[in-house]
Amino acid sequence: DIVMTQTAPSALVTPGESVSISCRSSKSLLHSNGNTYLYWFLQRPGQCPQLLIYRMSNLASGVPDRFSGSGSGTAFTLRISRVEAEDVGVYYCMQQREYPYTFGGGTKLEIKR
Repeated sequence: DIVMTQTAPSALVTPGESVSISCRSSKSLLHSNGNTYLYWFLQRPGQCPQLLIYRMSNLASGVPDRFSGSGSGTAFTLRISRVEAEDVGVYYCMQQREYPYTFGGGTKLEIKR
């Protein structure tokens, strides 16, 4: 199975600042068709996970453009610019390069008060 690793379990950010959340995969997620099958989700407290980014860098419908995704075949970054209070929750990367699909352990974003 492909192992997804998020080394930072948490991030503490001041509103208005930017933050980057990283993720690594044990195998390249770049497919021969040119797509990189890396996805980012946000699970807000008490809610179901919400898709933010698909195929590494594509913004999901309805997601603010403060969110962006980048990376290579095995190293990926989710960047949030101008962090807002509504951005709190746990951010997960997930691979859909091959079965079984696997998730990282998550990075909890918290806001400095």
